[in-house]
Amino acid sequence: MEEEIDAFIRYLAVERGLSENYQLSTRRSLAEFAEWSLHRHKLKRAREITIEHITEYLADRKRAGLAASSIKLIVVALKIFFRFLLGKGAVRRDPTETLSLPRIERYLPETLNEIQVEQLLEAIDTTAPLGLRDRAMIELLYASGLRISELANARLENFNAEERILRVVGKGNKTRLVPVGRKACEAMAAYLSTERPKLVTRRTGNEIFLSTRGTKMTTVRIWQIVKKHAKRSGLQANIYPHLLRHSFATHLLGNGADLRIIQEMLGHADISTTQVYTHVDQQRLKAVHRKFHPRA
Repeated sequence: MEEEIDAFIRYLAVERGLSENYQLSTRRSLAEFAEWSLHRHKLKRAREITIEHITEYLADRKRAGLAASSIKLIVVALKIFFRFLLGKGAVRRDPTETLSLPRIERYLPETLNEIQVEQLLEAIDTTAPLGLRDRAMIELLYASGLRISELANARLENFNAEERILRVVGKGNKTRLVPVGRKACEAMAAYLSTERPKLVTRRTGNEIFLSTRGTKMTTVRIWQIVKKHAKRSGLQANIYPHLLRHSFATHLLGNGADLRIIQEMLGHADISTTQVYTHVDQQRLKAVHRKFHPRA
C-alpha cells in the first residue's frame, strides 16, 4: 500500500496542486491506516481492504481518545484515496462509498477585541533587533487576514505599496488580492527600508520576511515570534497567528463589511466557512446586551 499512497500523494501535489501541509497530513493518516492494516489483518494492498476493516480501524482510534474532528480528517483522506484508486482501476470497488463523515460539534473561533489587538501590536519594541520585522509581520497578519503559510510565502514582487495591495497564494494554489491597511503599510515600509537589506545574503530569495540567516521564515518560527510578543504584551488570551485572522474577519463583520467580501479576502471556497463569523458577532452582541441592558 506504500506505493499506492506515494502515487496518490504525487497526484495531490502535481495535478491538484494542494499544499505541502495537506499532503503531509494526508500521507500521515493513510500511512497509519496502512500500518494498522498490515499488523492487525496482514493486509498489504488497498484492494484487500473492506468497509469492515475501515470501521474497525476508526473504532480503534475513537477508543484511543481521538477527537471527532481528527477522525473526520482520516475519513476524508481514506475517501479521496480510494476514489483515486478506483479511477485508476487499482481497486474493483470503493470500500468507503457508504462511509459517512462523523458529526462534530462546531466551535466558534476565538477572537481578540480591537483594544487587545492594539495592545499586542504596541507591545512590540521596534528598536530591538528584528523588532521592525516582527511588527510588520503581525500587522500584516491582522490587517489582511493572512494564513501563516501565506505570510511566510509572501513575495516582494506581489506587494504593491502604492496601491496597498498584496497578491497571496492560498490553499490549492489559488491566488487572491488582499488589501493592506495604512498602519501595516507603514510597518512594512520601515522594515523593508531598514532591516530587510541587512538580512540579505547570497541565499536570499524574494520572500518579504527573512530569518537571521537570510532565508525564508518558517511557519514554526512565525508562530514562536507571535507567542513571544503575546507573552510580553501581558494579555491573558491564548494568542496565535490564526487568532489574528479570526479577529480580522470578526472586526470587519462587526463594522458592517459584507460577508461575501470577507469570504473573498479570506480566500474561503465556500461561504458556509465564512458564516461562522456571523455567529461570533451575534455572541458578542448578546454579551453586550446582557451587560448593559437593565432588563437583560
